[in-house]
Amino acid sequence: MDVPLPHLDRPFDYLVPEALDADARPGVRVKVRFAGQLVDGWLLERAESSEHPKLAYLEKVVSPVPVLSPEVARLARAVADRYAGSLADVLRLAVPPRHARAEKAVTTDTPPTDEPAPGGTEPDGSPADGTEPDRSPADGTAPADGTAPGGVPSEAADAGARPGGRAEVDPRGWRDYPAGPALLRALTDGRPARAVWSALPGEDWADRYADAVAATVAGGRGAVVVVADARDLDRLDAALTAVLGAGRHVRLAAADGPARRYRAFLTARTGGVDVVIGTRAAMFAPVRRLGLVAIWDDGDDLHAEPRAPYPHARDVLLTRAQLGDIAAVVGGYARTAEAQLLVETGWAREVVADRAVVRARTPAMAPTGDDPQLARDPGAASARLPSLAWTTARDALRADLPVLVQVPRRGYVPSVACADCRAPARCPHCAGPLALPSAQGTPACRWCGRVAAVYACPECGGRRLRASVTGARRTAEELGRAFPGVPVRTSGREEVLATVPGGAGLVIATPGAEPVAEGGYGAVLLLDSWALLTRADLRAGEEALRRWMAAAALARPGTAGGRVVVVADGALAPVQALLRWDSAWFAARELAERRELGFPPAVRMASVTGAAEAVADLLAGARLPGDAEVLGPVPADEGRERMLVRVPRSRAAAMAEALHAAAGQRSARKAADPVRLQVDPLTLF
Repeated sequence: MDVPLPHLDRPFDYLVPEALDADARPGVRVKVRFAGQLVDGWLLERAESSEHPKLAYLEKVVSPVPVLSPEVARLARAVADRYAGSLADVLRLAVPPRHARAEKAVTTDTPPTDEPAPGGTEPDGSPADGTEPDRSPADGTAPADGTAPGGVPSEAADAGARPGGRAEVDPRGWRDYPAGPALLRALTDGRPARAVWSALPGEDWADRYADAVAATVAGGRGAVVVVADARDLDRLDAALTAVLGAGRHVRLAAADGPARRYRAFLTARTGGVDVVIGTRAAMFAPVRRLGLVAIWDDGDDLHAEPRAPYPHARDVLLTRAQLGDIAAVVGGYARTAEAQLLVETGWAREVVADRAVVRARTPAMAPTGDDPQLARDPGAASARLPSLAWTTARDALRADLPVLVQVPRRGYVPSVACADCRAPARCPHCAGPLALPSAQGTPACRWCGRVAAVYACPECGGRRLRASVTGARRTAEELGRAFPGVPVRTSGREEVLATVPGGAGLVIATPGAEPVAEGGYGAVLLLDSWALLTRADLRAGEEALRRWMAAAALARPGTAGGRVVVVADGALAPVQALLRWDSAWFAARELAERRELGFPPAVRMASVTGAAEAVADLLAGARLPGDAEVLGPVPADEGRERMLVRVPRSRAAAMAEALHAAAGQRSARKAADPVRLQVDPLTLF
C-alpha cells in the first residue's frame, strides 16, 4: 500500500472480485480499504489462497496497464532494504504518477510482458551493493571463458568469433583505451561486463556511451543510461539519435513534465523501445531484456535523490546489475572513491588509456602557487588572477582562441564584509549573509531578501563594505575591463550555454555549466580554488578535482595550444592529480584514507537526525549489530541533532534492517517527533 509508515512496510492480502479479475494483473495500480480509508496500492502477485482467514475485497483497479514490472518490484525491495526505507517510498520514485491522457496516447494493443532478461538471476542473499567479485576467481586471474575480473574480456579472448547474425559495432572511438574494444564485444555478446571508465580530456563521452548502447542493442538487449542534468541529457540524446536512429530510445526526466515523462515510461514498459536515457528519474526505467546500466559522472550530487529513502543513482544501478546479471559502466573524467572500491574489490575492471595517450591528449597545465611561480610573481599567492593566468588568457585571445574561466560562485558579489574590520556583513533581521546584486545595487539578504540600505557593522560601526567572495557576473565585468573589445559570455544557473562558437572570446561559467567550444578552448582558468578546497566536507578534495577535470577536459591538447591554469598550490593532492590527469591515483588515496579513518565507502554509515529525544528513542529500540559504533550527537539544522551509526560493509544489511525495524516501532506507537534516516549520506558533517 502507498502508505509511508514503516510498520506497514509489507504486502497485504485482498480478495479479487470477479468483476475485476481480468484487469487485476500483477503490476497494476489499485485502491483498497485499509483502516476505514480508501488508499492507493500496487498489486504485486495473484495467489489461489491466503493464510489469513478473513479478507476484504479489492475496491478498484485504477488502470489495467501493469506499470510495475516484477524486475523493478524486486529492485525496489532491494533498494528499500539497502537504505532502511519503505517499499512504498521507493515505488513512488520508480513509477511516475499516472497521466490518463498520456496513457491513452500510448499504444497498448500488445500488453506488457515480463520475461526475464537472458542470463538473469534471482537475488541470492549476497550483498547487492557492488562489493562482491562477480564470478571471478579469488586470486583475480582471468576465468576460463576468457573474461577478466569484472567480466570485461581479456585481450587473449579478443579474437573470439561473434555470434551469427549480430551486427558489428565500430570500436574506433574506444581504441584509445586498451580494454575498450573488448568491452564493446562483451556487450554485444550479452556478457555482464563491469567497467569503471576514466575518460580522456577532450573525449566525447556521449558518443562513447552511444557506442556502448549500440553494442548492447546489437546483442538483442536493452540499456539504461543515467546522467546528472538536462544539458548532459540533451547531449546524450543527440548522440544516440545519430547512432541508433530516431525513435529507438526515449528520455525519462522529471523536468520534461508529467505527460511527457509518463508517455516515455509507458513506451519503455510496453516494449516500444529498448533504450532509456535520463536523469536520476530513469534509474528504475522498466526496460525489457536489460543488458546494460550506465552512469556518467557519478560524483555529481544531482545523482543523489533528495526524497526518502534517499537512494543514489549509482548504487541503484549497481544493485540492478547485481540482481539481474547485467553489464554496468561507471564513467567520468574523475573517479570517485566508490568507483575505486569497485575496482579494488574486483567487481569491476578499470578502462583507462595508456599514459602516452593521456600525455598526448592532455592540455599543458600549470599551478600558480608553487615555488617557481612565486619566485617570478610574489603576488601570485594572494592575487585572484595571477600574472600567469592573465598572460595565458591574453596569449589564447591573441591566437583567436576562446578562453574559459571557471568561477565556483554565481551572482555578482555573493558575500560582503566590513571594509574596516573585515567582519562578515549579516542581515540585521535574520542574520543571513548580505550580498550585492550589481555594482550600483544595494546590499540585500540572501536568506530573507530584505534590503540593508543603511548598514552599520555591529563590531566597529563601519559603513563601508568590501567583497569577500566574487561571483561569476562580477568576474565577467572585471575581465571585460581587462580585455577591452573581447566578447564576454556568462553561463550559469540563470542561463546555461550549450556551445560557444570558435574565435576569441571569454566565457565565465560556474561548475557544471561550462559550454563546449568548437575545436576546444585555448585556455582554461580555474579561479578561487580555495572556495572548493576549504569546504567542511568529507568530499571537498574529490569534488574540487571533479569540477576542475570537467572544465579542463574542454581545452585543446597541449600540442594544439591548449593550456590550463589552476590558481592553487601545486603541492596539494587534488592539484597534483589534475596536473597528471590521474584521478585514479587520487581516488585510491582517498579510499585508503577513509579506510584508516572509518568513513564511507570503506564502511557503511547511517545518519539519524531529529529531536534529541526522538533520536535517542529510535536508537534505544534498534537492535544494532554488535560491532556497530554510535557517534555523536552533533548539532544539525533547525535545533535538531544528528547521531551517526557506523558498521563494516559486511554488516550493512543488518544495520539497515535494525534501523528500519526501530522506525517501524516508533510509527506503530504513533510517536510525534519524526526522525530522518539516511544510509551513506553525501554530507556527514
